[in-house]
Order: sequence, then structure tokens, then C-alpha cells
Amino acid sequence: MTQIKKIGLFTSGSDAPGMNAAIRAVIRTAVFNNIEIAGILRGFEGMINGDIEPLTTKSASNIISRGGTILKASRSEAFKTVEGRTKAYEEIKKHGIDALVALGGNGTIKGVKDFGDEHPDIKIIVVPCTIDNDLRGTDFTIGYDTAINTVIEAVDKIRETAESHDRLFIVEVMGADSGMIALRTGIAVGAEAIMVPETKSDLNALYERLERGRKDKTSKIIMVAEGHEPGSAFQIGEAIKERYPNYDTRVSILGHIQRGGKPTCMDRVTASLLGVAAVEALIKGRSGVMVGLIHNDLTYTPFDQATKHHLDVNAEFKRIVEMLSL
Repeated sequence: MTQIKKIGLFTSGSDAPGMNAAIRAVIRTAVFNNIEIAGILRGFEGMINGDIEPLTTKSASNIISRGGTILKASRSEAFKTVEGRTKAYEEIKKHGIDALVALGGNGTIKGVKDFGDEHPDIKIIVVPCTIDNDLRGTDFTIGYDTAINTVIEAVDKIRETAESHDRLFIVEVMGADSGMIALRTGIAVGAEAIMVPETKSDLNALYERLERGRKDKTSKIIMVAEGHEPGSAFQIGEAIKERYPNYDTRVSILGHIQRGGKPTCMDRVTASLLGVAAVEALIKGRSGVMVGLIHNDLTYTPFDQATKHHLDVNAEFKRIVEMLSL
């Protein structure tokens, strides 16, 4: 067991629904174990600037249902430098912080790994929070379930207007390097085609899918992850208009609505479990790991392994899409 006196808690990178639920869990678990807890505002930038304030159980009141993050989040170019990380170290030591719990995704893990390598006396645990669900070491990241449910609700409404006007809609969702949002929501809304970065499918494959489909369908939905190789949804839309002028083709970019909203039950529970696990991991002497859940079992993944993206999409998903899009 390690004697942790004071934990610095922060959120970094993009916000994700469920971050506040995780913040609540970390605060209350720390207080329960008689450990001081301080909030570092605006992530790495706040750490460098010493923007740090004490947190209490009251700080966590009525936040479990709120989207966003009460601690604010930002990106920091300064933290990517040795000088910036040294300044951050000096500030947290000034506040008596000897351990960190970071809530974030890929960029957050890379940042704290560099920081931990340079300052091993600071114990660090990451709680995975990103709507992209692109981290290894956990089945689902916090925020992903809320995001895909937001997408489903939006696309169901798009489908209704598509059917009313016999239109083909190309719907672009977030996922610069990961197609997990597009893949799962595409299956859930009955999309005729799904385009994700991992499959590197081209426009010819999309044309074949459209030509194989039923000719009497009054609407078509194509789900596209924003990082897909053939280009943006607008570029794909222009290509389809040129090849199939008979289609009434429209484009819808869902954008940042995917990040907002009240977190789902699944995200709130996952955030609560992992927030507790993060503090208890520090108490047990762990550091340099991301806490996660795989098949409902708690896992601890080293930072250098957690940041690897999923290289392949589930083959079963691809097979299902092929059959159910007829």
C-alpha cells in the first residue's frame, strides 16, 4: 500500500459525456479514504499555470447527470515541451500534490506518459474518456455510449425525412482515426453502407453496394466516419451526384452534438466504477496505467499499450452490414 496524501484531478483534450460522473467518483473515493483532492482546471494548461483549487464532496453534488466537465478541458502546446512539463511539475509540487488522476483519451495518455517518465515520483492513473472508443485496455470508453445514442436519435429523424422525399443521405459522424461510432450506429439505424477509416473502402465499393441494393427503397443512408480516406461527406456526396444524378443526394454533418448531452446509464455506471478504481489503484501503489473494463473485469493497461488504436473493425460487424443492407 502506498501513502498518497493529495491527488490532483483533471480533464484533458475533448470533453466526453460521463466525465462529470467520473470526477464525482474520484472526489468521493478520495475523501472516503482520507486523501486530499484538488482540481486542476483546464487540463495540462491549468497545471502549467497553477490553476488549482481544492475539491470537496460538495464539489461533486448534482454533477453525475451533467455532460461536459466542471473542471474544463483544453489542449496545451506548452505541455508538449520539456520546459512546459517542468513548470507543471513545479506547480503541482507547490500545491503538495503527489499523485494525478487524468480523465481523457489518446492525447492525454501520451502527455502523462512523458510527464511520468520525467517525474517518476508523481503517481499517475488515467480514466479513459473519449467518444471515439479507440483505446486498448477497455471494451468501452466513457462517453462512447452516450455519443452513439445521440447519433442514432439524429439519424432516425433523418431517415424519416429521407423517406418522405425519396432521398439518399450521407451522414458524417466523428472519428478521425476510428470508425467505431460510424460502424455501430450504422448497423443500429439500418444504413445501406458504412465507410470507416479501418476498412479503407473506396468509392467503387460504395457504388457496387448502391447498385446491388433494392431498387424500390425510398431512402438510403450512408454513414461516414470523418477520417475516411475518399474524403469528406461533401466530397463523397458530389461524387455520388455525378455518377447517379437520379438520386436526390443530401449531406448531414452531425458535428459536436455528439459530444454533448446527459450521459447514459451505461456511461454513468462505467465512469463511477473506473473513478473508484483509479483512486484505489493509487492507494495500492499502481502508476503509469489506464484503468478499464474488459468483459466486466477491471484491467490496468500500461500507457504505451493503451494508446494503440484498433487496427481492424470486427469482421462479424462487416458481415452483418453486408447482409442487412439489402
